[in-house]
Amino acid sequence: MNALAATNRNFQLAARILGLDSKLHKSLLIPFREIKVECTVPRDDGSFVSYIGFRIQHDTARGPMKGGIRYHPEVDPDEVNALAQLMTWKTAVANLPYGGAKGGIGCNPRELTVSELQRVTRVFTQKIHDLIGIHRDVPAPDMGTNSQTMAWILDEYSKFHGYSPAVVTGKPIELGGSLGREAATGLGVVFATEFLLDEYGMSFANMKFAIQGFGNVGSWAASFIHQKGGKVVAVSDITGAVKNPNGIDIPALLKHKEKADSLKDFEGGDAMDLNDVLVHECDVLIPCALGGVLNKENAADVKAKFIIEAANHPTDPEADEILSRKGVTILPDIYANSGGVTVSYFEWVQNIQGFMWEEEKVNYELKRYMKRAFNDIKAMCHTHNCNLRMGAFTLGVNKVARATVLRGWEA
Repeated sequence: MNALAATNRNFQLAARILGLDSKLHKSLLIPFREIKVECTVPRDDGSFVSYIGFRIQHDTARGPMKGGIRYHPEVDPDEVNALAQLMTWKTAVANLPYGGAKGGIGCNPRELTVSELQRVTRVFTQKIHDLIGIHRDVPAPDMGTNSQTMAWILDEYSKFHGYSPAVVTGKPIELGGSLGREAATGLGVVFATEFLLDEYGMSFANMKFAIQGFGNVGSWAASFIHQKGGKVVAVSDITGAVKNPNGIDIPALLKHKEKADSLKDFEGGDAMDLNDVLVHECDVLIPCALGGVLNKENAADVKAKFIIEAANHPTDPEADEILSRKGVTILPDIYANSGGVTVSYFEWVQNIQGFMWEEEKVNYELKRYMKRAFNDIKAMCHTHNCNLRMGAFTLGVNKVARATVLRGWEA
């Protein structure tokens, strides 16, 4: 099942639980605006190349829209639409005054030079500059993009609208980025895990963790888990996979990856098959990479008692049902990985105020927001007698529906 179908399915279930009016139900699904542009740029060798860029702006009921921009060869309208819709529910769950958006360019950033990437980014910004803005739509980095990409968007946007640091988040610190933003999604995942384990009278100490994906989110999550006394017994990314039943020395693994640009040949553990990390013996499984990695083929073999969805849509609906029957507790993506957008919100606030926070304050506020959202989800689970995924979706959909009605949408 593709991301859009899975997201729509979860929305439909939440809408049914909430008893939403059919007209409101339909209105909430339809994106506010879909943008498709052609980005033609010169290559370094003088030839020209064209890429298609997208920006889906899903909902404005609770505030300006917010969402990442990804550069990937498989970017398509369906995926971008699903992720924009997910951002609408995610920002509502986290209680941030935003709606959802998502964007992307169908290119392979690995095949482009830095100067070519800059030209593509600037042309894309020129095409959409009048449709984004501080109080309209605030982009952020995503797969294949980073703080440098945001710096180029900020610079190009500012040529049209004057210096506007709050137009993007995830910027370099020197251009108004927030301290703590790089670690935010991983730290948020760890806070979410801590709150869930606490419900079961458990802590990180002596718990075994398997982490699929060792990029920004996975590496930060592993580091914080290691610091809190948890045992990370298996780690994988596209370069390889490592296991150690006694716990991997995460600082040593980070040094090895930085030096070798790979998890292969790490001396502090044994190599294993990439796909086996998902079904490895552990207490907590944290998928931090691509969507759909837990499916009907492997769900029955999952040994973890808890799954923390650090990636977007890592669990297919069929896998969801299999895992639920096995008694596995799943903390859904629209809550578990909301640390990134929460600290993006803090960055936006700091830019608007022109007053920057210390990292300690950023992390303190992140934990406070994550805790409040967790309690809100628990309350919805209690009210509707549902699991955590439906608790989060009913919470998010209900907030957006309420804001939509209060604004007088039928007038």
